[in-house]
Amino acid sequence: MSTSLVSSALVRVSSVLNRDQKNYGKQCLFDGKEDTCWNSDQGAPQWVSFNFKTPVIASDIRIQFQGGFAGQECWLEADLSDSPDLIRLLTFYPEDTNSLQEFHIPEHKHRSKSMRLMFGSSTDLYGRVIIYRLDLFGSIKAT
Repeated sequence: MSTSLVSSALVRVSSVLNRDQKNYGKQCLFDGKEDTCWNSDQGAPQWVSFNFKTPVIASDIRIQFQGGFAGQECWLEADLSDSPDLIRLLTFYPEDTNSLQEFHIPEHKHRSKSMRLMFGSSTDLYGRVIIYRLDLFGSIKAT
């Protein structure tokens, strides 16, 4: 059974527009409000990282960008072994639209305590990414 993993994660983001954490910080990704968003500063790449206390297996990403500020080449990385390097699980290319988009992560059996969602480029000329909703689904595995 797939469940939201974000509530059990310590989340970090690469940047916040004008360092305005109150209005554009990472908490806006998960607050369920339609009028709040995480707004990155300019430059590429941008990212959102997830660190879990208990290993997880991710199965799906749901993401809603603001049109004109969508990620173009995106990928999900995870720690799948004892190596400190993150391994790419999924590369995806979202549409430049305001609608909620879902991307399925190919089935794998590896548990991860660390994941990072990368936005290698953006549809914005300055590399900014704006996300209204983000969720990572999967299963939490006991160690």
